[in-house]
Amino acid sequence: MGNHGTIFYVDDNPKSRRLLTNVIRSCGFDVLSIGDPIEAVSRMKKSSFDLALLDYQMPHLTGSELAQRIKSAKPDTPIVLISGFSALPPFELNFVDAHLGRGVTLDELLDTIRSLIHSKTAVKTNPFLPPTTSTAEYQQLLR
Repeated sequence: MGNHGTIFYVDDNPKSRRLLTNVIRSCGFDVLSIGDPIEAVSRMKKSSFDLALLDYQMPHLTGSELAQRIKSAKPDTPIVLISGFSALPPFELNFVDAHLGRGVTLDELLDTIRSLIHSKTAVKTNPFLPPTTSTAEYQQLLR
């Protein structure tokens, strides 16, 4: 299976991280898996990745706080926040492209990852978009 992109995955739960890392890799993605959000802040500055997959509840930094740091360093990077909650307050999702909560299936997670990476790639390679069009503006055009 070919490389479909690199996922920057941060989750403090080792079992969840191991399971999702294996599933995502089996779908052809490379995964940079990190268990500590503070370490993730340092590593994200040195790493190249196509999407960030973040757990919401972690010690030291929430997934929302980490998303804000990633967007400030890499503004075009899509971010998926996963949590055990069916909904989060809107302010927690300011820097997030998708929130997947309680009841979401692995297929829905993988479809979301593929869709966001595809949208990012489409924005980079579409010669018909004006140079100032952001990813969010482009996604609005597609709707």
